[in-house]
Amino acid sequence: MKYLSFWQTWVVASLLMAMPAIVTAQEADLTLDDLFATPKLTGTSPSVPVWAPDSEHFAFSWSEPENPVRGLWVSKTDGKKVRLSSNTASVRDIAWADVNTLISLRAEYLWQTSLSKEEDLQLMRVEAGAHNLSISPNGKQAAYLSKGDLWIADFTSKQNRQLTEIGIASLSSLKKGRYSRPEREIGPGIWSGPTYKWSPDGKTIAFHVVDRREMRKVAFPDYLATETNPNEVRRSYPGDPNEIRKVGLLDIESGTITYLDLPDPHANQVIDFNWSPSGALLVDTASDTAVERKLYVVAPGESKLREIWRGVRESRMYTSFGSSWHPDGKKVVFLSDMGDRYGLYTIDASPSKDRPKLLTDPSYDVLSAPTIVGDALFYAGNGVNPYEQHVYRLNMPGGEPEQLTQLAGRNDGYPSPDGRHLVFRHSNDTSPPELYVLSSSEGGAATRVTHSPLPAFTERSWTAAEYVSFPSLVDDYRLHARILKPTNMKPGKEYPVLFGPVYSNTARNRWAGNYSLIQQLLVKKEYIIVQVDSRGSNGYGRAFREEFLLGFADQDIEDYASSVAYMESLDYVDPDRIGIWGSSYGGTLSVYSLLMKPGLFQVGVAAAAAVDPDFFGTDDVAIVRSPQTHPEIFERKALKYAGNLKDKLLFIHGIQDHVVPFKTTAVLAEELIKQGKDFDFAFAPGATHAWSREQYYNRYLFGKLIEYFDRHLGEPSK
Repeated sequence: MKYLSFWQTWVVASLLMAMPAIVTAQEADLTLDDLFATPKLTGTSPSVPVWAPDSEHFAFSWSEPENPVRGLWVSKTDGKKVRLSSNTASVRDIAWADVNTLISLRAEYLWQTSLSKEEDLQLMRVEAGAHNLSISPNGKQAAYLSKGDLWIADFTSKQNRQLTEIGIASLSSLKKGRYSRPEREIGPGIWSGPTYKWSPDGKTIAFHVVDRREMRKVAFPDYLATETNPNEVRRSYPGDPNEIRKVGLLDIESGTITYLDLPDPHANQVIDFNWSPSGALLVDTASDTAVERKLYVVAPGESKLREIWRGVRESRMYTSFGSSWHPDGKKVVFLSDMGDRYGLYTIDASPSKDRPKLLTDPSYDVLSAPTIVGDALFYAGNGVNPYEQHVYRLNMPGGEPEQLTQLAGRNDGYPSPDGRHLVFRHSNDTSPPELYVLSSSEGGAATRVTHSPLPAFTERSWTAAEYVSFPSLVDDYRLHARILKPTNMKPGKEYPVLFGPVYSNTARNRWAGNYSLIQQLLVKKEYIIVQVDSRGSNGYGRAFREEFLLGFADQDIEDYASSVAYMESLDYVDPDRIGIWGSSYGGTLSVYSLLMKPGLFQVGVAAAAAVDPDFFGTDDVAIVRSPQTHPEIFERKALKYAGNLKDKLLFIHGIQDHVVPFKTTAVLAEELIKQGKDFDFAFAPGATHAWSREQYYNRYLFGKLIEYFDRHLGEPSK
């Protein structure tokens, strides 16, 4: 058993971070190879922390710079005594059996780590593919999922017991892509949802079943197989039957399963479910269209649903919802958009006629589901400004929200069970996510726990963003943007501008993985980088957010036109060298901007672009509804405007993209060819919708993107 000191590493890293002025002058040019080298410049980000029941320690998986194995790390509440408990194999799941004992999942084994004995022992084998580890309330068993079913691992007998026979294997023979999922399983839906949770007495498990067998079969050919493999998956389109989602109650002793009678399971998603201390079950649902939201309660020992609240609004889109039990176990706290901003509300779980009561400040958005520990409620919100996310605490009953985190950027909080301490993951424009800890009851500065990047990252200078606002040209809104500028800009020189990656909610002070690295590379190549919070973004009120409903690639393109006008008003911007790029809906914006407003951008790169609403996913009905209810929206295919293309356009697409089928871009490309249009194409045979995070594909396709902009925007036009 080996415990490593962390303090020396922290001191060295701190000294390096304090020396940018010395190092900057000696920096070599940043290259694409630097960004995608192994090990990664940014290191390994720490996992979500897991608190011990007594709030004295928290554990997380992480690896020090240049170490490829995700080890098990444990820290005390002061954040200064951090110990590596194991690096035998990469840790996937972590749970506390008691205040002294950790159970972790590594490869196909459970490991038991004792803090007092300083032992790290292999406990028992589990089923292949085990995941979603959860310890029973008595600490003597662990539940987990494998092949779509629930299993129990007994720590005393070292035996595994299968609890359900629900899982049915996937149609797909290629285990990649968003929709390559089991035909039926206990687990989340394609995009979200719970898995399972123990009741407080340990006698029942509530679980979420997803059945996809009524969804249509769609082929995503695998051209890398020995012979072309059709590779069918279950993948529906707007207006099709969606996944069937149910909640079951499993009696662990008898094995009996009782399913709750949730209405229209093919058209409603289960947001979450949670047990009260007395054993009542709260079930949170929303329609796939987002129009209807319902909260139900199931009394202890029963299976009958009782609706306690319903919210209906035709203009709603998205489902940024969540809920939990109030500390008194009699009321429910839930995240909702009933007001102009997202807020946390409370309502009596009894058959009361009371209206929900707002708990949080109505001047800003709550950005997370509530976390309730002790008599305090913790949540994330943008009370400082739209660009930052901070963690707040609200003491109940009564009290005013208190901002706990002070570091500018994005902060995600994980309070201790007693509510006295808070671990949070923090990132900003120039820093990848790291863990910090603070005392939420005594105040004071946060202590940094992890230092993930390689020295090659900390030795470089990275460009921080500026945040600006300016008026819309089409209405009374003010638009907000994030701008990165080259250092040492020369007076009188005009610079090219790149908008991207474009999407909603992008004017944010946070680290965005490979996208942030690419932006930093582009700004060092003397591009000005701009991201805009276009229509549909949080932080500016409900009307601005919901104007995106039924308006994809419409009013938000007007926001980009206003943003281009603002940038062109600056004397250091070259109005003839402005480009746009993005992936997924960002690719959609890039294509439609060039087709709907020729000349607005001189160059566009559209990755994984959704260009035909007929092929959107069933989750997209929250934005476009369905062909049966809104046929006019589904006429807005990009190929109808193909004749408008005059600017330079590069398509990027992975053939294994299940979210935006490669077929849709191929059909648009065929139409552009027929109309004699000039455009370019970069594809990757095995890349999925997540190409920007996939090894090899990301280096290749980002290289094509940068080369394209360099070719067409890199030098002033003659």
